[in-house]
Amino acid sequence: MHLGIDFGTSYSAAAAIREGQLHSIRFGEAQQFRTAAFFPENVPDPNDFVLTPALEAQLESLLRSGMRRQDGLRIVRRQWMEEQSRQGEAVSVGSLKHALFGDAAIEAYLLEGTGHLIESPKSMLGYRLDPRVRQTIVSIATHILEHIRLTASRQLDTAIRSAVIGRPVEFRSSMGADGGEQALGILREAATQAGFDSIRFVEEPAAAAMHYHQSLDTRQRALIVDIGGGTTDVAYAELGGDEPARILRSWGLARGGTDLDSGISLRRFMPLMGSEVQAIPAHHYVAAASVHNLPKQREFRQQDYRRVEAPYGPRLRALQELGATTRLNRRAEETKIGLSSETEHGVHLGFLEPGLDARVDTTEFAASAEDFLGRMRRLLEQVSQEWPAPPASIFLTGGSSRSPLLQQLVAGQFPGIPLVKGDPSLGVVSGLAAAPVIAD
Repeated sequence: MHLGIDFGTSYSAAAAIREGQLHSIRFGEAQQFRTAAFFPENVPDPNDFVLTPALEAQLESLLRSGMRRQDGLRIVRRQWMEEQSRQGEAVSVGSLKHALFGDAAIEAYLLEGTGHLIESPKSMLGYRLDPRVRQTIVSIATHILEHIRLTASRQLDTAIRSAVIGRPVEFRSSMGADGGEQALGILREAATQAGFDSIRFVEEPAAAAMHYHQSLDTRQRALIVDIGGGTTDVAYAELGGDEPARILRSWGLARGGTDLDSGISLRRFMPLMGSEVQAIPAHHYVAAASVHNLPKQREFRQQDYRRVEAPYGPRLRALQELGATTRLNRRAEETKIGLSSETEHGVHLGFLEPGLDARVDTTEFAASAEDFLGRMRRLLEQVSQEWPAPPASIFLTGGSSRSPLLQQLVAGQFPGIPLVKGDPSLGVVSGLAAAPVIAD
């Protein structure tokens, strides 16, 4: 059995096909969880696995059968993790039993005021990393993927060892195509350490196309637009009917919903910190808003704002407190979500200053999203110039596709073509679960 994994920038999900039926894995009460991990102390080393005398005996037995030590050690380690899982303990490499994931990770970080919170590790995979930082990122990705694997193994009552993992067409990267290769290498290494023996990667819009394919009775050409947290991906495909799905072309933009969040923060919240009136370099405010970029966060917290006049100096120093930039980013994300159904959204920022509030309306939101909207519009223009013929329909999915602003942009770029709104959260993972079945 293969497990489809949507390892997202903002949220992650998993699903599998069993006896012809799609089974979504539940994380708590939800079918997805925020891609965040909290470690009460240090991030554990993923190779922190100790052979007990009993496990050493198991390994020796495998070696006597002619197996290589490396392969035998991997089998013993995997069996040990699965045994821990059957006993109801989420214990694995390092100290996974002490890690928290999703919203629980953020809540624990804000409550305890200590430890390490890692949000959206996917957004860092394509950047130039020194060996120590790379190992840390591998460790974090390992813990998250292992959490997914063990959770799925318990719910499906079988040891899951094969994965089909979604990947964007274009990773966020500082190294071009080399960054994408590095990102895939990190994910493959992490998935292997998490206990997967078989690992395949499928482009996320192709996975969403496979999901849409199963709902179409007749053959047609379709355009898939997947607007995620970190990237926006597009695929042009032949779908439906009795023939297999056929992906003809794909395009990618390394921007997504998290850029909308930072846009709100920079345009509406940072002026409350003096960004429009103080002689403070603009990159300080960009660093404060970049909660998914650990070096920028460290850079911001190292600044000295003691000489900045009130009220801006005290607010900036409050923003430097542990967890404050995470709180501010959550307020920005809540604003984006709220403006999907409201014309104005109120924000409480009392953690920076008692009684400090802000309001954001849809006009301000559109202004804050101007850079992302421009990039997305140019991407869709490129798509329409390069497709062989207009599609019969456009399938819209991805968490950020909930935004009426983005729905209007897509519809406006392709007038007259029906817009089909898929499940924003589960369109990709459903296709990843079905991908091996369809391919086979």
